[in-house]
Amino acid sequence: MTNGAKPTSIFPGQRSAAQGYSSGTASIVIGLRRAPPNQRSSSLPPSPAFPFLFLFFFFWRPRPGKDVGTREAGVGQLASVGKDEKGNMLGGPLRRILPEISRLPKGYSTVGKEMTVREALNSALDEEMSADPKVFLMGEEVGEYQGAYKITKGLLEKYGPERVLDTPITEAGFTGIGVGAAYYGLHPVVEFMTFNFSMQNESRVIGTLILFSAAASVLGATVSVGCLFDEFKPAKLGKGAGSMEFDLGIVAIDHIINSAAKMNYMSAGNISVPIVFRGPNGAAAGVSSQHSQCYAAWYAHVPGLKVLSPYSSEDARGLLKAAIRDPDPVVFLENEILYGQSFPVSDEVLDSSFCLPIGKAKIEREGKDVTITAFSKMVDYALQAAEVLSKEGISAEVINLRSLRPLDRRTINASVRKTNRLVSVEEGFPQHGVGAEICTSVIEESFEYLDAPVERIAGADVPMPYAANLERLAVPQVDNIVNAVKRACYRSVPMAAAA
Repeated sequence: MTNGAKPTSIFPGQRSAAQGYSSGTASIVIGLRRAPPNQRSSSLPPSPAFPFLFLFFFFWRPRPGKDVGTREAGVGQLASVGKDEKGNMLGGPLRRILPEISRLPKGYSTVGKEMTVREALNSALDEEMSADPKVFLMGEEVGEYQGAYKITKGLLEKYGPERVLDTPITEAGFTGIGVGAAYYGLHPVVEFMTFNFSMQNESRVIGTLILFSAAASVLGATVSVGCLFDEFKPAKLGKGAGSMEFDLGIVAIDHIINSAAKMNYMSAGNISVPIVFRGPNGAAAGVSSQHSQCYAAWYAHVPGLKVLSPYSSEDARGLLKAAIRDPDPVVFLENEILYGQSFPVSDEVLDSSFCLPIGKAKIEREGKDVTITAFSKMVDYALQAAEVLSKEGISAEVINLRSLRPLDRRTINASVRKTNRLVSVEEGFPQHGVGAEICTSVIEESFEYLDAPVERIAGADVPMPYAANLERLAVPQVDNIVNAVKRACYRSVPMAAAA
């Protein structure tokens, strides 16, 4: 499977390198194959607790011929909104909850060509798979459905099922297999439908069944629940929470941190782990607490990982190519709302050899009065804020971080030494966030250059609300950035006094 050979299928019934390194992980994947469609409904007999199946059982079960755009029936990726054939989100909720993402071509080469972030990611995957036969894709729906967001559209037809692998709904399983394949010299690109799912474990099956049983106990009924996976026999649960005979308490993040990030160090440099974990990160719209979290600070905290977060099509294309070519594990944090956004691209960006350096930020807009740092979707908000501020005589410099680990401290500090003010922007939680690290870096290296206290804009320190009006209050908006810059420039009443 090394030395340029085309990777073979690594799923049940076929041999693979992954089976050699961790039979435990492989057995989890084998044990969690979806049951055939004609066997899925028969194991769920009518009972008084049947409505709880829809409330608690979040496993998505596609059926042939159905155009299902979400993984989870109740709280999936905008289930109530839907997507078109290109994976674009439809309907009014998105427009009500978040302001429209504007097209600000600041800092790009003057050229008449445009490309969406979705197209940029797709073309980067295509070109890297064409250039290196060791690169392969794996994840839920990346093949037949062409990706939950159509990022992998056309790749199964072009490269075949041996290099574009549809996996079961078991993030821990296929993440572990991907890491094992990287140990053996392959270059896997593992897709999560959302990085929220990188936290999931297969013991959720146990918890869900126990919830069913508890619900039945309340209703005074006995529930017979059949597992959806053909290797597990139906489990009989009586009144109250019963116990299960299997334990699958393994989470995908365990493989990312303990198996991927640390192996090069633990092997004294003898084992490289060239793997990319990619997918949407952070808040979308209307998907509540468990599907809206930003994991940038989580993964950027871990030595051994590289963490990238693109904003534009140029970022997405150049950084994904760099991530795939890198010998170390890379966490690639995309944003669902940006997938359909178009950005201008130059001929240089469209060239197959184009690649951006990891660890280098980009100044999207130059300024002299204040530095604004941001990444992913927040870059757009920062640019919008800078445009508003320019009309009031404030010249803001906007830095697109691109790389969160390694962090481009040199560019950030050079900018602050010029503007003498800093406002950091992120959508994640404030405590121990990316902005906190940036502020600390500036205080350590450029404190004497500051003319005002550092301002930090972040998401509210609460789980993401589901209600549209509350969700808008929980994530940073353009007005928040404008007001923070005015405070830093002493153009408005201080926050404490205003409160």
